[in-house]
Amino acid sequence: MNSFLHQFAEWATPFSAGVWLLALDWVIRLAALLWIPTRTTPAAARSWLLLVGFLPLVGLPLYLLFGHPWLSRERVRRQTLASSVIREEQAPHGALRWSPESGAASEMVPLVERLGDFMPTHGNAIDLLDDYAASLKALLTDIDGASERVHLLYYLLFDDAVGEAVCQSLERAAARGVQCRLLLDAVGAKRGLRQYARRLRKAGVDVRVMLPGGLRWRRSGRMDLRNHRKVAVIDSSAGYVGSQNLAAPDFVRGFPNRELVARVQGPVVAHLEGVFASDWYIETGQRLQLNPVPAISEANVAMQLLPSGPAYPFENARDTVNALIHLAQRKIVLTTPYFVPDDATLSALRIAALSGVEVQLILSASNNQRLTAWAQDSYYDELLASGVKIALYRPHFLHAKHLSVDEDIALVGSINLDIRSFALNAEIGLLCYDRGVVARMRQVEAAYLADAEIIDHDAWRKRPAWKRSREGIARLADSLM
Repeated sequence: MNSFLHQFAEWATPFSAGVWLLALDWVIRLAALLWIPTRTTPAAARSWLLLVGFLPLVGLPLYLLFGHPWLSRERVRRQTLASSVIREEQAPHGALRWSPESGAASEMVPLVERLGDFMPTHGNAIDLLDDYAASLKALLTDIDGASERVHLLYYLLFDDAVGEAVCQSLERAAARGVQCRLLLDAVGAKRGLRQYARRLRKAGVDVRVMLPGGLRWRRSGRMDLRNHRKVAVIDSSAGYVGSQNLAAPDFVRGFPNRELVARVQGPVVAHLEGVFASDWYIETGQRLQLNPVPAISEANVAMQLLPSGPAYPFENARDTVNALIHLAQRKIVLTTPYFVPDDATLSALRIAALSGVEVQLILSASNNQRLTAWAQDSYYDELLASGVKIALYRPHFLHAKHLSVDEDIALVGSINLDIRSFALNAEIGLLCYDRGVVARMRQVEAAYLADAEIIDHDAWRKRPAWKRSREGIARLADSLM
């Protein structure tokens, strides 16, 4: 009898373990089905439920780490307070407000102000810098001419010749008594922080890290949330915003970057400093003094800032881009290195093209993120069928991020046309309501198109079936990228 029980126990033990494992798998699947859709968008929920359905024991831990774009309550509280202060600080300077009389701008201005807190101002000047070396030289020249303060907010600082030049420029400024503050993303600027942080602090530069990782990530938020902004403010004289990081163009081997940066002057400089001060406060708890900047009499470009990120109640970047697409009446050109749109953006582009608007997408033929590139390809067939034109720029990795609408609105900044930029990253965009700026941007766009391959719809549809399958599978992970 004892022998029989012993043999039965040996037979039943693996069977019981298998049953328990199967039960655990289904408990995870059912719990995910009830829980995940209440905490994220339907598109993201589909992606996560698919992953959990196939790999429950892997999918659940990944969802707990990356599934919900949450920030700590303290960060959300500080952003809310910063938004309130920004609105209050602008109230006494109503004379700088620009009010459009009609057209698309009259609809965009209140939307952008409600989303991102900043009013539009007149009396600004802008230079669109399309040359990588020239834009870096301009920034370093401005830092070397600073007399009061230098505020730099960047996603990436690399340990290369450009990083060294920026470091030396900050050291010289600090030695002159200039107040230098440097805000860097913990992940994007990891190599630069390792190389230069101690040296800069020793020189008197106040260096702070945004969204730190490691054991401190739970005090920040979801592990992969990043501050992707690129902003510089020098005294009250000049500001920079765009796609270019503090690195040499070939910091990713094999993918030399082409960028677009806006150097601005006028009241919008104070607003850029407001964005810097907000991020500084969120990271450090320290409130910086904001100084208004007068209008430039010989320039009269109307501008408005759009900060976005998970600390805001809405997806500012997505809502603004979609509104611009819907408001276009004749032509819209969108330039981005990463194109993985959500359903709303895809629908907006399709509707615009079918309505007779000329919709031109300019993307990079090369891409340093393979899964993103495969997912991106999956959208072309639908867009081409609706009349959207797609051009792939070949000479460089086109890292610039900007768009132009009809003849009078342009947007330039750090915003990619993907779900990560829309929902997960802290981003910055500069809207310019000016025909001259749009004309200059169209020149930049024309230069891209001159070196681009135009995708032919018939030829695209003949690509191998295995490529279409790969693209479709990659697209299922669009909300996870």
